[in-house]
Amino acid sequence: MYFKLRGCVILRNYPSFGYITDNRNFGYSQANHTGYDIGDKIVSQSGTIFLSVLSTRAQSIDCLAKKISVQYPNVNIVEIQNDATEFYILLEQDGFITSGTTRQECNEKDTGFTYINAVVKSTSDCCSSQHNEKKSTQEFLNDYFANEPQLTNLHVEITSKCNERCVHCYIPHENKDHEIDPDMFYSILKQSRKMNLLHLTLSGGEPLLHKNIIDFLRKCNESNLSVNILSNLTLLNKSILDEMKKNRRLSVQVSLYSMDPSIHDAITQVKGSCEKTKQAILKLWENNIPMQISCPIMRQNINSYKDVLDWGKEHNISVSSDYVIIARYNHTTGNLNNRLFIKDVKELIKQKIDNDTQYLEQIELETQRRKAVKLDDPICSVCHSSLCITENGDVYPCAGWQDYVVGNVNHASLSDIWLGSERIKHLRDLCKRDFPQCIRCPDYEYCTMCLVRNANENPFGDPLAVNSYFCDIAKIHKEFAAIQKSNLKCPQSTC
Repeated sequence: MYFKLRGCVILRNYPSFGYITDNRNFGYSQANHTGYDIGDKIVSQSGTIFLSVLSTRAQSIDCLAKKISVQYPNVNIVEIQNDATEFYILLEQDGFITSGTTRQECNEKDTGFTYINAVVKSTSDCCSSQHNEKKSTQEFLNDYFANEPQLTNLHVEITSKCNERCVHCYIPHENKDHEIDPDMFYSILKQSRKMNLLHLTLSGGEPLLHKNIIDFLRKCNESNLSVNILSNLTLLNKSILDEMKKNRRLSVQVSLYSMDPSIHDAITQVKGSCEKTKQAILKLWENNIPMQISCPIMRQNINSYKDVLDWGKEHNISVSSDYVIIARYNHTTGNLNNRLFIKDVKELIKQKIDNDTQYLEQIELETQRRKAVKLDDPICSVCHSSLCITENGDVYPCAGWQDYVVGNVNHASLSDIWLGSERIKHLRDLCKRDFPQCIRCPDYEYCTMCLVRNANENPFGDPLAVNSYFCDIAKIHKEFAAIQKSNLKCPQSTC
């Protein structure tokens, strides 16, 4: 009998337990998602030993038992084989492992992501965390480690260089001229794994511009990391594509602003960029690499963004369309000239409600969640589960908030920064009650607090300076929700 881990699975060993999860918290699904997410599972220390000898390459039970026996030298090898087989079969029912009477059969059972065919669903409960089936990865770790924040997500800008000059970008264009030293990147990667990091985002600038991008991707794969690449894909080539295909935990987010080249190219300020990006997207699609198209809505494409949504749906690719544009991190706000007027946002939200019956339902679910929030709860995940590092080694709270440096990996270890930075401690101490204006606001339940958008748009970089633009959006959501509730209570046909 042969066993292997599925290619999408991540395993982490903590002091008193093992944690196994698929890539569901970090990757992208199809637009019409017909598959399933495996979920999480907590295993004992002995179970972690059994899991640690597995890899994404099929191995015989004899080979696996010999590796396990190193930890249990006084246990009969046949007993180890039997216990391991029983354990692996249980995990196969949960979807984490595949088995086969031959190596080929075992490998062939590990079906990967596809845009065409649905993933075969396991007969067992997909989300099998022994602690709480409904908890996400981060929720479980937050509860288990209580007041000891765990770094699970790291965003590394491997270069500030970019071959496009998008009009709405939060990075000042004059600062786009540096790239990370490879040795620094490898050091960050090594330190991250010691801290049991789960997910790494690689961005820029344009990350495919970095001369070491292929080796970076290779090292991430070897480190059993979920990886997300933020790219315009105009520089995609066969070598990069081949390396992407090797990591089943890898996904890509690509910006496409319009199907009309004149509109897209006007936003990127690079002629021909639209066609290059579309062709690269199709290359990823042909090779079943998970991706999401990002189509931020701004004044230039408000009348054409729907074409991107339709094109994505046609190819079963998820498309994220949002109207949130933040100011540049140096507090200049010229890029906000591309942001929608509030009246346009209102019309946009109305269109979303008309075209998506679940849009308001999702808004209402979110308001219910906010009603349960306590005043001492953190504002967001920054410095509680995530950090960002720029190409010069500066560490900052989240993407876009680059003028709030909390440390530098050239001067201190990532772990020391995570645990000891006074600026990080300050952010962790911030909570909902630090926004008295917000918590007293009648629209509070329809609003999302965001430190970076406040800080960037404020001339003094104050993250607690409430941004009225987003207050107005909260009012719009509340208004439409009230209309919806009124219609449900009193249908038009009976009033």
